[in-house]
Amino acid sequence: MSQSPRPLFSAARHRAQRDRMARLPASANFLAPIIAETLLDRLAMVTREFPRTLLIGAHDRALADHLRAIGTELNLAEAAPRLAAETGAVAVEADAIDLPFGSFDLIIWPGGLDSVNDVPGALVRLRALLAPDGLLLGAFVGDGSLPRLRRAVMADGVRSIARLHPQIDLAAMGNLLQRVGFTLPVVDVEALTVRYGDWFALVRDLRAAGLSSRLIPAPPPLTREEAARVAASFAAQGDPDGRIGEAFRVVYFSGWAPHPDQPQPARRGSGTASLAEALKPKT
Repeated sequence: MSQSPRPLFSAARHRAQRDRMARLPASANFLAPIIAETLLDRLAMVTREFPRTLLIGAHDRALADHLRAIGTELNLAEAAPRLAAETGAVAVEADAIDLPFGSFDLIIWPGGLDSVNDVPGALVRLRALLAPDGLLLGAFVGDGSLPRLRRAVMADGVRSIARLHPQIDLAAMGNLLQRVGFTLPVVDVEALTVRYGDWFALVRDLRAAGLSSRLIPAPPPLTREEAARVAASFAAQGDPDGRIGEAFRVVYFSGWAPHPDQPQPARRGSGTASLAEALKPKT
């Protein structure tokens, strides 16, 4: 009898991290408003209405308030039990949402797909939750992010232990959306560079954005000497003014639940689709 693969990420640490995020001021998470604004801009390109929406993650209350303001019936799914209780969300991990099929016309997932244990399974579940011609719209920090941090944690004198999550690239995400049955999938990336005074400031930002490690087994804490080596290696990659520019590559994705009236995709390899074209309403 085959055994299920061992999970890569700890759900318990994920819940704890998100509850800690909720206790921070909203301004601590610099990524949340950037992602929210971009997702809302893309949603505004669609002229049709979405009466029933599922927002995965209750941390960004400004995003939730905006969605309610446009008149949709908003439901929340949130992994953190305390945050779920405060916001009226269903307390559940994104890859374990158990709601009736076809319950939503729109699902927005502004971060976290890259750190669920079963990415294809999560996407299959979300497609089933969408009504025909429903839209999935989301984002995550993807492949190519944090290159200077990755080099720093491999500095001489630091134990060779996995401390950073594997990352999903654009091609893999596009293939996944197609494989699980989404139509008109679109995946693109927005590159951001944030300049830091030191490694410790970057760590604070990662914690505030919920991007700390959830790997199993949990990597042992850095010793004082290892932390000093990582900090020195990170600082050595800085610009002449002493600040270090770190890259965040935010991957945005969208896909539609199948519907007979949707335009048929072009033959594979015959061209590239733009997000604007994919989000155009049907005539």
